[in-house]
Formats: sequence, C-alpha cells, structure tokens
Amino acid sequence: TTQANIFAVGDCTDRPHWTPVAIATGRAFADTVFGNQPRTVNLECIPSALSSRPEAATVGLAEAKAREKFGESIRCYSQRFQPLFDAIAEPEQKTMIKLVVDNKSDRVLGAHMVGEYAAEIIQCLGLAIRTGITKKDFDATIGIHPSAAEEFFTLR
Repeated sequence: TTQANIFAVGDCTDRPHWTPVAIATGRAFADTVFGNQPRTVNLECIPSALSSRPEAATVGLAEAKAREKFGESIRCYSQRFQPLFDAIAEPEQKTMIKLVVDNKSDRVLGAHMVGEYAAEIIQCLGLAIRTGITKKDFDATIGIHPSAAEEFFTLR
C-alpha cells in the first residue's frame, strides 16, 4: 500500500501465495523494522509442488522461460523411467525428471519432476540451484541407489 504505516505480507500481496513465502517475508519485515537487521527475501527460486498421484514438483526456470531469457544456449536433460525401488511392487509407476541448463555458464536453471517423492527431491535441489550448481556438479555427484533422486546425477 502507499498509505503510511500500513504493511502487508502473505495472500494480500503480489508475491506467491504460499505459507513459507508469507513466513519468510514476515520475518524479514520484523527483522528489518523491529530488529534493526535489514534483510530481503529472494523470491526467485521457490520450489512448488502439486500434491497428486503421482506428485509433481518444480523449481527454477521452466524450459520455455529459460529459452526466453537465455535463447539457444539452453540445453535440457530429461529421462522417463521406472524407479528400481518400486519395480516389483508397482510395475506401472513411471517417473519423469528434467534439468534445464544454460550451456554457456553450465548453470542449472531449473529442475522438474513427476513421480513419487518429487516434492522432497525438488525441495533439496532448490537450494543447489539457488546457490549456483552446475551440470558438471550433478555429473560428479554419486546418488543413493536405489532411489529416484539418483537419476538426476546420471542425466547425459
């Protein structure tokens, strides 16, 4: 608002309407105004998930947005697979993963997943992407076997 001494966080703002965003912005506001510790909240790399069967989750830039911003330097790595962990118990369950990478800098700009544990996996990848992880870092990492998450480290 433009009114003096009226401040807002949460659903009445133009920020994403998720509880963790409201909590983070509320804390930043309180620290800045009442705690004399000015800080802001980076709203760029917020993971989100669709609570469905199968789960779907995303963080960072989608391929189309990345191409708008970076042009032809975008390279996508994706895989559809049957998680080995579930192969016997649920033989028809498929998983899809995707990394969006800027080939010029090798930075991973986005990660996307549809499948079991997508929200948990993408949430962890959010920190890595926000702090500048590269495709080379993914390639050098050894995953936990058998897990769906390990497939992010084998994309070629």
